[in-house]
Amino acid sequence: MAMKTYTGSCHCGAVRYQADVDLTEGGARCNCSLCRKTRAWGTNVKPSAFRLLSGEDALGSYEFGMKVGQHRFCKRCGVRVFGNFNIPQLGGETVSIQIATLDASDEELAASPVTYCNGRDNDWWNAPAVTAYL
Repeated sequence: MAMKTYTGSCHCGAVRYQADVDLTEGGARCNCSLCRKTRAWGTNVKPSAFRLLSGEDALGSYEFGMKVGQHRFCKRCGVRVFGNFNIPQLGGETVSIQIATLDASDEELAASPVTYCNGRDNDWWNAPAVTAYL
């Protein structure tokens, strides 16, 4: 386990956060309708491991489908930064951080393993047949 405290932000810097993340645990890419269009790559942390440093007033929120969470984005630059979710299968309350918004080195990002999820077919625990576009 290589837990590390990272900072992260949207593109314009209006939304900034700090989170305790283990990038060696990797993150997930999903083929659901939203993640496919945004090429999302997220990792989940408990709410206690996430701290919003600035930009609460710059955050927008988007919900869809089963409405189990809020996808949070910067209203100024449009970057999806994190989401707040309550999913029992993931242990309840969780914050899903978009890995690409972390101020991590290229090497750390490249070494972080990727798990693929078939959200489109509500088969979350299995990879879709095709993943190259994710």
